[in-house]
Amino acid sequence: MAANNNSDPILDEGGGGGVKHEAVGEAGEGKGGGGGAAATQAPAAMLPRSGSRPQLDLSGAAIHGNLEDRNPTILLPNQSDDISHLALDIGGSLIKLVYFSRHAEHSSEDKRKLSTKRRLGMLNGGRRSYPVLGGRLHFVKFETGKLNECLDFISSKQLHRGGVDSPSWRSGAQPDNIVIKATGGGAFKYADLFKERLGVSLEKEDEMDCLVAGANFLLKSIRHEAFTHMDGQKEYVQIDQNDLFPFLLVNVGSGVSIIKVDGHGKFQRVSGTNVGGGTYWGLGRLMTKCKSFDELLELSQRGDNSTIDMLVGDIYGGLDYSKIGLSASTIASSFGKTISDDKELSDYRPEDISLSLLRMISYNIGQISYLNALRYGLKRIFFGGFFIRGHAYTMDTISFAVNFWSKGEAKAMFLRHEGFLGALGAFMSYEKHGLDDLRIHHLVERFPMGAPYVGGKIHGPPLGDLNEKASTSTLDHGNLNGFISWMEKFVQKGTQITAPVPVGFPVTTGMGGFERPTAKGDILRSDASAALNVGVLHLVPTLDVFPLLEDPKMYEPNTIDLDLNEYKYWFKILSDHLPDLVDKAVASEGGTDDAKRRGDAFAHAFSAHLARLMEEPAAYGKFGLANLLELREECLREFQFVDAYVSIKQRENEASLAVLPDLLMELDSMNEEARLLALIEGVLAANIFDWGSRACIDDFDMFKKRMLADKKGQPYKRALLFVDNSGADVVLGMIPLARELLRNGTEVVLVANSLPALNDVTANELPGIVAEAAKHCGILRKAAEAGGLIFDAMAGIQDDLKDEPVSVPLMVVENGCGSPCIDFRQVSSELAAAAKDADLLILEGMGRSLHTNLNARFKCDTLKLAMVKNQRLAEKLFNGNIYDCICKFEPVHLT
Repeated sequence: MAANNNSDPILDEGGGGGVKHEAVGEAGEGKGGGGGAAATQAPAAMLPRSGSRPQLDLSGAAIHGNLEDRNPTILLPNQSDDISHLALDIGGSLIKLVYFSRHAEHSSEDKRKLSTKRRLGMLNGGRRSYPVLGGRLHFVKFETGKLNECLDFISSKQLHRGGVDSPSWRSGAQPDNIVIKATGGGAFKYADLFKERLGVSLEKEDEMDCLVAGANFLLKSIRHEAFTHMDGQKEYVQIDQNDLFPFLLVNVGSGVSIIKVDGHGKFQRVSGTNVGGGTYWGLGRLMTKCKSFDELLELSQRGDNSTIDMLVGDIYGGLDYSKIGLSASTIASSFGKTISDDKELSDYRPEDISLSLLRMISYNIGQISYLNALRYGLKRIFFGGFFIRGHAYTMDTISFAVNFWSKGEAKAMFLRHEGFLGALGAFMSYEKHGLDDLRIHHLVERFPMGAPYVGGKIHGPPLGDLNEKASTSTLDHGNLNGFISWMEKFVQKGTQITAPVPVGFPVTTGMGGFERPTAKGDILRSDASAALNVGVLHLVPTLDVFPLLEDPKMYEPNTIDLDLNEYKYWFKILSDHLPDLVDKAVASEGGTDDAKRRGDAFAHAFSAHLARLMEEPAAYGKFGLANLLELREECLREFQFVDAYVSIKQRENEASLAVLPDLLMELDSMNEEARLLALIEGVLAANIFDWGSRACIDDFDMFKKRMLADKKGQPYKRALLFVDNSGADVVLGMIPLARELLRNGTEVVLVANSLPALNDVTANELPGIVAEAAKHCGILRKAAEAGGLIFDAMAGIQDDLKDEPVSVPLMVVENGCGSPCIDFRQVSSELAAAAKDADLLILEGMGRSLHTNLNARFKCDTLKLAMVKNQRLAEKLFNGNIYDCICKFEPVHLT
């Protein structure tokens, strides 16, 4: 690269002139999102989030290896999105690569199938893929003069196509127009060669941007990255995240750039020098005939610079010049002795020449760096670049110079990944993530215990429409202050959760196999003339009777049969809600003209079906409330609305996952009895995200006795948890309850819908949600790995996980339908297999515990949890009020 001017040249790997650079927004200013990094909604295994691209999850990033390793692998334990990033920094001397890999020995789907087959005695789950949790950042360098070796390395590992362990490579997909991020002068110089050899385009990133982004990433997120080195002693430095900026970054490549960093994306190149790594290698090669930089460094370790350098002791008869603080061994003049010696170059040892060169350049870099730090009032100076190479003598020399000239006030610090700052910055630039998303993780507030909770109500803005007042709870067995603080803080942060349905309308859905009003040509029929067969859609090859039903012949799923008055009431509820449902359905399809046309046709068809039932209640056979609610979902699917609430579910999941770590922290601070109460109350509260109700059925004490007093003799072997809604319901209610059961040694199977229905969570969506939750909880992570629910790429690697005992498994099965109003006479064979060893059922939500199965009896202990979200239903079933709760425990010996 050409010099900017004679006194302050812009050199290779130094880059950029002394121009103020304000890259606000590119590296973390003013960006962010809720709960976690935004991700694509591509594979079903990943948690669909509100963003549109895969993201790098830097939370928990740590170095893998011992403290003496150079350029060690960085573990990303919480990485769930599949990314295929490779980035290069192509300098005049060296090429640096950073790339991501999973290094999973088996695909997650293979592992999940083997685990499920082993535990349930069957092979299933072919419809779902399961997430891999964890990954690694690798660091590799090549000499620029050996570029072909670099290209061969990339090709052999298929890094430009995502690596040989990537989903795209395993599937055989061959993406076109592959783009690799690159920085450094070689990104321009060798672009054509990369295109010719690998068929990839190099997208150039600014060198200074990349250097600063790479340094900020390491300093902000990686423990044991920065260290000092004085007199041969290395000491790691703990960086205060709140007091990092400003600092001086000195990048020593072929030349030297000195950069004042004021924040994320805010920096200014304030100085530089043309005397750097290239100078050392160039002069060293001329004078010693060494073939590589590393060989030259190796020589210096056996050198004695006193045979070449003029020292203070040489001038003062072997004495120190103590008046100005110079010891006898201090260099007075580099190469000074060669002036008077009557010797040729060949008469000097290459080892001594190499060391003399190294000390001369290192001292100058250290002194110039300190003078710039003094100029800007900075105390911390971080040195990076491949000149340093972790070489002890180089670091000692630079540290001595900074310490000497600053009289001990400034400190030279070094980075373990010193040579990869530019490549790391280029890597972070793929989606402009990096510190953007890193900051998201740091900004999730650590909620304190005991936040104010006054008068049985959470004080904050209403959430959706579900803010109706309610009476005092008789389930309030203890103080909720600690438990409720996460929820209050959540509300105070202003996170808006859109209510899936208005107050008064039960959240129940379904699907079935009726013959829809058909579409011919461009006209969609909206009459109800087609025959209707309401029932469970056969999603799997066979549907079985649930083996834990006490008496299948006597089983009746519907709690309420519909008479004429009930028909009128529920028809009005469904009709009133129809416009809002159509709006959401159309929005889920992007609001296109085709979606609007189908939305109108759906509304006409559904209204026609309701009108027919009003005229002829027996038109479709015996019809309960659950069947009526299923009818609506059947109509939606018949007009190709697959998931009308997809965006609402994504927002709810993100917001809930953001506060889950704080909830778990508060739960863990409680004793067992208080925690169990908080968990049951949490399921009920999260089901509506409001609290303050009374319990119309309260068997908590009976359940507590079985869980706490009796568990010491025999804990439950396997629990089936039938989950309900996305968002707070599953994330803040059922997952913490599942975690408690796992903690007690109980296998847990989460049972979810096979297809989307309103805001209900599906079996396809659950693995991604669990993977996100497992990032913050070792119990969930180990259990999900044991059950094949996730593939933990960090298993056996992270020090804090190595010695933990093997966990009981956490698994997911689909129920064979898409309705919370489950009919246990027709369930998936997968669920039937899972039930054979179960001794606890937990049915949660109105659909499973009220509309259906309130009176059902089973062959094992059963806990039914629900909050009544409809006034008419509360009155009819319990003579109660809206928001009353049931906690109905039915031990098998009593049934």
